[in-house]
Amino acid sequence: MRNAIRTDFRKTDVLWAGAVLAAAVLAAAPSKAANEDLLKQLPEQLQQLYVGSTANLKPSAYDDFKPVPPPWKWCHSESYQGNPWRVAVTTELRRLADQFKAKGVISSFEISDSNGDVSQQISQIRAFIDKKCSIITSIAGSATGLNDAIEAAYKAGIPFVTQTSSVTSPYAINVDQNYVRWGADMAEAIVKDLGNKGNVLMVAGIPGQPIDALERQGANSVFSKSGVKVVRTVNGNWTANVTKSVVLQALATLPQKIDAVWTSGSEVRVIAEDFAEAHRPQPLITGSITGDMLGYAKDHPDLRFYGTALGPSWMAQTLFRVGVRILEGQQPKVGTIMTPLPVVTRADLPKWTRACMTASSNSTFPIAPTDPMPPVLMNAYFRKPKAVEGYSYSDTPDPCAGK
Repeated sequence: MRNAIRTDFRKTDVLWAGAVLAAAVLAAAPSKAANEDLLKQLPEQLQQLYVGSTANLKPSAYDDFKPVPPPWKWCHSESYQGNPWRVAVTTELRRLADQFKAKGVISSFEISDSNGDVSQQISQIRAFIDKKCSIITSIAGSATGLNDAIEAAYKAGIPFVTQTSSVTSPYAINVDQNYVRWGADMAEAIVKDLGNKGNVLMVAGIPGQPIDALERQGANSVFSKSGVKVVRTVNGNWTANVTKSVVLQALATLPQKIDAVWTSGSEVRVIAEDFAEAHRPQPLITGSITGDMLGYAKDHPDLRFYGTALGPSWMAQTLFRVGVRILEGQQPKVGTIMTPLPVVTRADLPKWTRACMTASSNSTFPIAPTDPMPPVLMNAYFRKPKAVEGYSYSDTPDPCAGK
């Protein structure tokens, strides 16, 4: 496990080359021109993370933000806690907040959960504003629906920082990954594996959620120009029981062979089990690695996989560190901070697998052997960079601890 992640951008760029070409056409020429100067502030290896996804790139609203004296009241606005990945993000944020509370840097940590209701999330954000939170971090339930509330937070002097769910508001800092590129990359892997022919089932995420829209955009940009056929698209909501149900229903009504399943979630094991239950040949499945998937793969060598390590621990840590840096007055240069997505192939799986991981380890997520967003890389996003004191990636909890 500890040697599998790819943080060398040259290697990753080779793996993503097809996706870059496919996704690049998605960025409109005017947007590309308008954002050239913004990207020039960043080193080349960070600029590469924006290929095909610059339409929402804006100047940072916090590039002259003054330091906020601690202790800070930290508030986190969640849009959905219905799957283990989201719960793991919250758990890690709380662990980090507790560490900083012990040092007297954070006074309190509060979380709200709107359970997929955008109107409820808006109300919860406004409640955080009324409570005079020092910062609001969030996994947003809508790319546009929260914008008025985000602007209200900004006007109240409260930074608003998202993770894995970019919003279009110029008053937010988005900490994100290039999901257009990732969606296209998975589609490219499928097209290549199938020799540009065959049938694909798409298992999308939560309808209307920003990530889902971007990933579909990337995938469709590739599939629409290929010889493969998307025979159906269903919504698994990135949730195991929902995915299991919709995939089984699809298989019951699709008599043709399914050669690949494009999905971006953490439900690879569930999808593989559905095909086995339906007595159908195992397809190539894309997605994000999880403990249950790695455990299942140990016992099922026929599992075919191409994906990434979208780990909740380092996602939470990156969000937290960006928030701390803003409160410290480090002044981010751009409104969207892109972070790399480490690629994992079927051959890599044994390196990520730990002894405690079995097919029932649905709440266990592997951790990257080294920080995918090390301080030296993150520093390039800030005008007054300084590593976060009191934080160490080596403190990331062992996923097998206590199991």
